[in-house]
Amino acid sequence: MTNIFSYRGNGASVARIIPYAALHYMTYEQYRRWIILTFPDVGRGPGLDLVAGSFAGGTAVLFTYPLDLVRTKLAYQVVGSPKLNVQGVVSTGQIYKGILDCFSKTYREAGLRGLYRGVAPSLYGIFPYAGLKFYFYEEMKRHVPQEHRKSIMVKLVCGSVAGLLGQTFTYPLDVVRRQMQVQRIVSSNSPEMKGTMEVLVMIAQKQGWKQLFSGLSINYLKVVPSVAIGFTVYDVMKSYLRVPSRDEAVTKLVTNKRNTHPSSLHS
Repeated sequence: MTNIFSYRGNGASVARIIPYAALHYMTYEQYRRWIILTFPDVGRGPGLDLVAGSFAGGTAVLFTYPLDLVRTKLAYQVVGSPKLNVQGVVSTGQIYKGILDCFSKTYREAGLRGLYRGVAPSLYGIFPYAGLKFYFYEEMKRHVPQEHRKSIMVKLVCGSVAGLLGQTFTYPLDVVRRQMQVQRIVSSNSPEMKGTMEVLVMIAQKQGWKQLFSGLSINYLKVVPSVAIGFTVYDVMKSYLRVPSRDEAVTKLVTNKRNTHPSSLHS
């Protein structure tokens, strides 16, 4: 039984993480390039990584949020069985048989709005989380001696610290997001939660502020290695595929853009 519940929603999680990671890293580079090309005088320090990372995280969440909702619902649902006795959990007759079934039932109940229930706290959380994640990662790499920057172990350490710090600062919003997503599964009689701040205050008042960080230590076990591996694979694959460094590519684009202006003026 433990194994069944441990992997409930894993299919939706796998289906989500592929497009989410692809969009996250791709749009980060694109946003960073767009900012530099649009505002040539902007500094290329950690502030740029913070802004580009924030917008990249928001973009990835918007395109993949319904899968995140389905993943959470499948993970939280409890199958009503006489052999199952879980204290404090209200079992309902609504059982999702899989990803498509969960999509279908959620859409029939509340339409497109239902598929994006809880997206506000997700966006509030992902903007600082994704931004801080890229900020800490790139900032730590800047302080690594040049001869050690290609070390996989160094990348893993930088990614681990970036994931840990980013998750710590934004975890309460993750708690709010999960409660908004699963409110009808846990209890069908509870009043509908309206907004992010309302749920945040409600949790703090009724359950205590410590509840906003409940499960953070366990989440570290997933997020920290996940972020570390993600950044490491990203950097290693760019090196393996001989992708020019982002600053080299942007510098070339800026130079070409400037060179085209004189010719266009003479014509």
